[in-house]
This record gives sequence, structure tokens and C-alpha cells, in this order.
Amino acid sequence: MIRSHILGCGAFLPKTVLTNHDLAKRVDTSDEWIRARTGIVERHIVAPGEKTSDLALEAAQSALAHAGVGADELDLVVCATTTPDETFPSTATTIQARLGMTRGAAFDVQAVCSGFIFGLSVADNFIRAGQAKTVLLVGAESMTRLLDWNDRTTCVLFGDGAGAVVLRAGEGSGNADRGVINTKLFSDGRLHDLLYVDGGPSATQTTGHLRMQGKEVFRHAVTNIAAAITASLEEAQLEIGDVDWFVPHQANQRILDGTARRLGIDHEKVISTVAMHGNTSAASVPLALATAVEDGRIKRGDLVLMEAMGGGITWGSALVRW
Repeated sequence: MIRSHILGCGAFLPKTVLTNHDLAKRVDTSDEWIRARTGIVERHIVAPGEKTSDLALEAAQSALAHAGVGADELDLVVCATTTPDETFPSTATTIQARLGMTRGAAFDVQAVCSGFIFGLSVADNFIRAGQAKTVLLVGAESMTRLLDWNDRTTCVLFGDGAGAVVLRAGEGSGNADRGVINTKLFSDGRLHDLLYVDGGPSATQTTGHLRMQGKEVFRHAVTNIAAAITASLEEAQLEIGDVDWFVPHQANQRILDGTARRLGIDHEKVISTVAMHGNTSAASVPLALATAVEDGRIKRGDLVLMEAMGGGITWGSALVRW
């Protein structure tokens, strides 16, 4: 059977670092308040003139180099982002052009913080269907462009960055074989008001600012993420203890801890980068993944479970044998 193998991954963070102490000079907050409620210490933010595609290109080039794959071998580029350079065309086509890729296709996927998981499902299905052999998947965000810097409940949470993976068609069928075992995607549009941006081309002709009901998002996050993880494991006929590494969306350390407690996950198996990155939306899962691969925690043959929840509300999971 055809299975999607992840050949390599890469990441990129803007050079500018914004610490909690820096934020305390701009809004009524403190390092202690932010750490206690989110676990975040600092985040990277885009510089003036720096665009989402700039971050994406760096992560893409890193992933291609790690995979040993040339841009001329790509059949498809998928970019998960909620902060595109322009309303159109897609950021993926900009990445395609800047990589020098002259064949195949490129398009964006929009599921906010769940974007990378949704994009992974799209890439995997293209490969399984035989419509693509080699796919570049990028999660890239400039979330700080959407923030209301007077709203201390949201402006302290987010950062910017990009992560990418290269997938290629290979063989595999059982849980022990390398590759993407399954992906599970969900959404509930009735929960729009919990996390959204109050602007858009057809509504206000503006970009708008991010708005969030924090307590409700937290409650749904723990419940929905746990359900997505359970769905992936049940389909694969596996148990929590079979997973070597959990790579969650880096929204808030309290959400990571709450999900781990709910499912009985060993905290040492949870990859957490939220302290240094903040919430980078669709970039957070691939950034955490690349960090754990680079430092040697995730090794060939490990069973990895990725998950995320984002505005919409969207959520999902992906089970991968590395």
C-alpha cells in the first residue's frame, strides 16, 4: 500500500524576540502573570516588511535540505496559514515561485491553529490517491499582525514563525511501518464566536483583530483534543502507552498539561516549545516537531502523535511512524 513518509523537517523563527518584560512596558501585564496563566516566556515577531512567505521560504528550504530533496522533485506545495501575504494569490504560490519550482501545483489551507494537521491530511490523501509523489507542507504565520496590542488577554499569547515537512510516497500498511498511519479532522462552525478575527474582505474590507473567549476555548481545547487523540489511536488499535512522543499545538502550557492529565499521558513524552515560541498557530506543530527531531528526541521508528485546535472551531490529530 502507498503510505506518506516524512523525509525531513525544517523550521524558522524571526530574529526579533519579544519577552514578557517587553510586553509589560506596552500593556498592563507582568512576566509573572503571563507565565502563570500560559507558560510563555518570550515569542518571536516579524520585523517591519517581513512577510509570512519569507518565514515559510526559510522553513521550506531547511526541510528540503534535511530531506535531501530538490525543489524540482516537488509535485505539490501546501501552505497552512491564516496570515497570508495577500488576500490572493495563495502564499503557497509565492513559495513555489521563490523555490524555483516550475511544475505541479500550490495552494493554501486555512484552519487557523489546526492548519498543519489539516494540511498533513491533504498532503497524505494526495499521495495515497497517486496525484502527487513528493509534497512540501509548510505551516507559517505572522500572527502578531492580527493582534490588538491593547488587549492583554490575547496579545501576550501569540508569536510568529514557520515549520515545514517533506513527504514522499513509500510503502507501508501496518502500525510498525514508517509513515502517516492516519489523520482525523473535525470542526464545529457553531463555535465561531469563541475564537475569530473581527474583519475580512467581504465583511469589513479590513484585516481585523483577533478576538477570543479564553475560558471557553480552554474548556473545548482539552475536551476536543483528547477526543481527536483517542480517535486516532482507536482506529489504529493502539493505546496511549504505545505512543513515544506527543507533539501538540503550542497554545498554552495549561492546555498541554490538562490534556495530558485527562488521557494519562506521561509529561516526559510531551514536546513543549510554548515557553520560547508562544502560540504560532499553524506553525506551532511543525516548529515543535522540528525542535524534537533536531535535538534527537524523535528518532526513526518512533510513534508520534500530533494534534491541534484552532478557530472555527477546528481540531484534529495525526498519527505517524517516524
